[in-house]
Amino acid sequence: MLDREFERIGKRLFLEGLVGANFGNMSVRGEGGFNITRSGAYLDSGEMPVFVPDAGDAPREASSEYRVHRAVYRETAHSAIVHAHPVHTVAASLDTDLVRPVDSEGGMLCPTIPVVTGSPGTDEIAENVAGALRDGHIVIVRGHGTFAAGKTLDEAYIYTSIAEYACRILFLLGRPRGVL
Repeated sequence: MLDREFERIGKRLFLEGLVGANFGNMSVRGEGGFNITRSGAYLDSGEMPVFVPDAGDAPREASSEYRVHRAVYRETAHSAIVHAHPVHTVAASLDTDLVRPVDSEGGMLCPTIPVVTGSPGTDEIAENVAGALRDGHIVIVRGHGTFAAGKTLDEAYIYTSIAEYACRILFLLGRPRGVL
């Protein structure tokens, strides 16, 4: 069931320190729209996600970032999205436009991670994130967090984890900005 999948990935995100409290959200594309976590929901709670149609108003219970998810689904073939707040990745985004992982997994799976701007819950962030995910799987919103996309929640989770791991390596190397 979908709520169990959301709970499983939510627990992984929380245990790995990629989200805290009730921050972040996830969605899965469906027929005529997508299912997304509820506003203010703890990702590891197993609370049933809410359906948001492809067009029109979103239910009040939907995450405030539903605009980002809707824009990504409109502009890409991705089927699942994870939005997290990994601290090293957020820190690395504060004064660069591009993070370049130097570890082998990061370099292989996401050799460059774009950093975009936009205030949470706005059309600006939705447009910028969707544009960055047209040709990739992970983007960082400056000072806010990551949006990772893929075929499944597992794939999106993996990209989220890889980005945070890569940023931890950069910090250990004394390159917090990820610029080489």
